[in-house]
Amino acid sequence: MKIDVLTLFPEMFSGVFGSSILKKAAEKELVSYHVENFRDFSDNKHKAVDDYPYGGGAGMVLKPQPIFDAVAHLQEKNDSNPRIILLCPQGEPYNQQKAEELSQEDHLIFICGHYEGYDERIREHIVTDEISIGDYVLTGGELGAMVIIDSIVRLIPGVLGNEASPILDSFSSGLLEHPHYTRPADFRGMKVPDVLLSGNHSKIDEWRQQESLKRTKNRRPDLLDKHPLSEKQKKWLNE
Repeated sequence: MKIDVLTLFPEMFSGVFGSSILKKAAEKELVSYHVENFRDFSDNKHKAVDDYPYGGGAGMVLKPQPIFDAVAHLQEKNDSNPRIILLCPQGEPYNQQKAEELSQEDHLIFICGHYEGYDERIREHIVTDEISIGDYVLTGGELGAMVIIDSIVRLIPGVLGNEASPILDSFSSGLLEHPHYTRPADFRGMKVPDVLLSGNHSKIDEWRQQESLKRTKNRRPDLLDKHPLSEKQKKWLNE
């Protein structure tokens, strides 16, 4: 997968792309990252990328020209028809299903804005996806892009050591993940559930399913409204 990021602050990404799982994914050549300052594409002699909004109002608006030209450059360079993602508080709320969908793509371009907003022609004529990571406003789209990229890259086959890990994550199944325990079995009087020490894998699997349902009901009951439950799961919930 190729991931391009258009931003006014490329330095923000060096630590993220150079650490942990994202770094290892690049070292395995499963993904490549490229961060571009779209100010470099401005045709203004002062390299301005924003201007006052028509009709008046507070703040500055990102001009279409630098972003149009930067996107065209990346498309030509990669000879591709990528998904172009605009980070925006007005966008589609981000979730695990969207991460799984985007992880199937070969090329993604993220546009990280600043100031009051984007010229509407950017949304209308370039962007394929507008995404929000939550109902709040950030200074720019960079942090949102980092969150989304991290959630996508870890789903690429071969990135994680255990291929089952992303399948069992919270939200991948539609429910929250079950509790986890590790050694010691008894830590200061706090004991690991007996079933996990039993070696009975069918019982362990049943316990995990039950705990996943219980945790979802207690913490995110809204998820159960979207999740089709089997008769066995309904019985467990009632119990």
